[in-house]
Amino acid sequence: MGKSHNRRDWVILTTIWLVGIASDRLWFALDNSVPSWDVADYLTGSLNYWQAFQNPHWFSGEWWRDLWLLSSKIPPFTYMVTAFCYQLVGTGTDNATLVYIFFSAILMVSVYGLGRQLFSRQVGLLAAGMCWLFPGLYQVRLNFLLDYPVTAVVAGCFLILTTWKFSQNRRNSWWLALALALALGIALMVKQTTLLFLLIPLLWVTFNQLRQKHWERFLQIIVAAIASVGVWGWWYRTNWLLVLTSSKRATVDAAAAESDPPLDSLAAWTYYWQDLPNIVSWVLLLVPIVGLLLYGWRPKPTNSGKPQRDSWIWVAVFLLGAYFLNTLNVNKDPRYVLPYLPVLSLVLAYGFTCWRQIWVPYSAIAISLLLTIGNTFPIVTGGFPLSSDRVQHFPYLGPPYPHQELIREITTTIAHLQTTVGVLPSTPSVNQHNINYYGALADFQVYGRQVGVKENQVFQDMQALDWFVTKTGNQGSVPPSQATITQLVRENPNFQKQKSWKLPDGSQLQLYRRQSLPINVKPASPASDAPLQLQQVTVPNKVPPNHSIPVTYKWLGTAKALQEGLVLLTWRRDNESYWLHDHALGNGRWHDLAVACLPLPDSPVSRDGGCWFQVTEKTAMLPSPNASGEYTLEATYLNRRTGETYPLAVDGGVSVTVDRKAEPVIAPAPDLVSQLRVLASRLPRGMAALDAIFTEIARMNQYDPNQDYTVHARETLQYRLEENPHRVDWAYAVAFTYVLQRKATEAIDAFQRVVQLDGNNPYARAYLAFVYLYDWQPHAAEQALQPALTQAPNMPELKVLRGVAALMQGNVWQAWQDARALEDLS
Repeated sequence: MGKSHNRRDWVILTTIWLVGIASDRLWFALDNSVPSWDVADYLTGSLNYWQAFQNPHWFSGEWWRDLWLLSSKIPPFTYMVTAFCYQLVGTGTDNATLVYIFFSAILMVSVYGLGRQLFSRQVGLLAAGMCWLFPGLYQVRLNFLLDYPVTAVVAGCFLILTTWKFSQNRRNSWWLALALALALGIALMVKQTTLLFLLIPLLWVTFNQLRQKHWERFLQIIVAAIASVGVWGWWYRTNWLLVLTSSKRATVDAAAAESDPPLDSLAAWTYYWQDLPNIVSWVLLLVPIVGLLLYGWRPKPTNSGKPQRDSWIWVAVFLLGAYFLNTLNVNKDPRYVLPYLPVLSLVLAYGFTCWRQIWVPYSAIAISLLLTIGNTFPIVTGGFPLSSDRVQHFPYLGPPYPHQELIREITTTIAHLQTTVGVLPSTPSVNQHNINYYGALADFQVYGRQVGVKENQVFQDMQALDWFVTKTGNQGSVPPSQATITQLVRENPNFQKQKSWKLPDGSQLQLYRRQSLPINVKPASPASDAPLQLQQVTVPNKVPPNHSIPVTYKWLGTAKALQEGLVLLTWRRDNESYWLHDHALGNGRWHDLAVACLPLPDSPVSRDGGCWFQVTEKTAMLPSPNASGEYTLEATYLNRRTGETYPLAVDGGVSVTVDRKAEPVIAPAPDLVSQLRVLASRLPRGMAALDAIFTEIARMNQYDPNQDYTVHARETLQYRLEENPHRVDWAYAVAFTYVLQRKATEAIDAFQRVVQLDGNNPYARAYLAFVYLYDWQPHAAEQALQPALTQAPNMPELKVLRGVAALMQGNVWQAWQDARALEDLS
């Protein structure tokens, strides 16, 4: 009889799972919408990992570090599993959601297993089915959101923990502990918030084993916790600092922006309780509760024979602990508490089984099923009487949005280059995240970023970007400065409307581009055997000091030389007075350079470098502050891959004169490498300069989402330092680029060089100590700080760093003493 029940239960579970999957796939097939902010951001994250897995280097530590850096704030397990789906069925929004088939299976098996262990098989089956009917769960299941994977893995972890807790078999307990370690590791690699649901049950069982002196089982839970680090530790070790800072923005800052109730108010503690009917539905909430009140006082035996009291205590520990910890989160959102619904479904399913009138639970389930259908498919206009707009989630059946056409318009215009488009509106259908997502689908050729959010950066945003997306009508959640930059883009004679599309709401989606693009690429024929030539340089005759200097370079080279090349450009008056304009050819923004190029089978160079292109760069350079007199260009080519260098001929001896009496010349935005060098030169000033430096870096990162400019700056300056190893400003810049790339080991080496060159500056040692701390080397950080504390014993920055180093080594007293210095920094 037992085997028969088991077989029937799995048939029922599989049937429910398959019907649910079919319903979800039908919904996605009907839906023509575009992803909103969070959904598009998560979809882009999955594409980033799919791209990384196209060329894996499994035994390379650097490749793994770069892999973990692809997602710096959110653990990447869901992205990685989705990337595997892409490998099987291809990319796309609908294909990404196929990963939910896997998570739905985990959820159903976990809920059924919990119900069967804690109560009965009937409770398990009912609870598993109810998880398809909860409005809170089907709303996130029909979007690519992390809340559904979090719900599934929390249920899976709780099942393994429950099985371990009630296991009587000593040998099985060890295997379950190892399974728990793996499950905990995976849960923390899905999202950090899984701890809000699992922490209290874990502490509860640990304390109980300790109290009852079950030393072997106590050891098992400790081993499980430690072993789980082997799964989640690599990603968190790489990204821990950004995880902490982003958590603050996602909780405290977001709560303030959304006017969530403060923790000292009753509204904060009843927020999720009051919202429960919306995420569960009144039918699935009231009917079981009434059943519990009327008939639940009669205890029923559990399948396992354990006292029912133990099951209820265990369920209460999970639910009350999850509610308490999630309420402590000042940022309130119904999505955040969805992972306690599977365990709550056990309580509600038990309530259904309490009814003596069997038609009552069956009727309630039938009504809930109809409500779910009515709230997810627009079958009945206006919905069912018990439904509300809050729980309705219909597919969009209107005409498709033009996002892919917009991306295609850009990529057709600049076939060989990557670009960043400034997205000025921010609505659910048109925002920086979904423009960026469709750009990623187009082989990552277009990146979307929201700009114009700060009034004092509007001019810089317009100077730096060549493409802008605007729309008429509702602009969405945008700051006041957005109206300023939108008007400037539309009225600026340097920009033209490339194309516009009608949106389903009747508004217009508009694409603007700079009339004269700063980088132009066209196929060409070779002029000599040299793989790269500098054909022409255009620069003003005279310019005033302390102003950007416009300059145009025209290059001719092979695709290979252009893609692999850095140019070292020195504008020199003499050995003491010069400035640099080093950068990657085309600013390194190459994309499919060999497509539609001119084949030259008879050229000896073409066999090595492929086809030829002429590249025109319209940019600006930043002269040294004390520049004066006539400066002549010297040019060298540096191959990034081989390290090969050779001089480039500059026809006619190009020069520019810096003269105080000269009139200013209109110039475009300087390249990001030049801007970075100037910013890095301010690092020796310490805290007085850091806020401004990182404000500028954040702005520049919007223009180059891959931050390739930091790599270009580092590679050119490392070559320069070999020729002139005593340039302190260049040493700071190299170290700074490693920090921006979050390469701790290399940054430590680079700052050790800075300390050798600028050892009398306490900030040099402070930077070195900070990088040691970032790399979890507190003792080395403490040693690096000692000379600086001797030089400047009252500098608060040094004390704070020493306090952090002390705390990481367990010296709480020293950390407490140094924490007072935080007041001096505020």
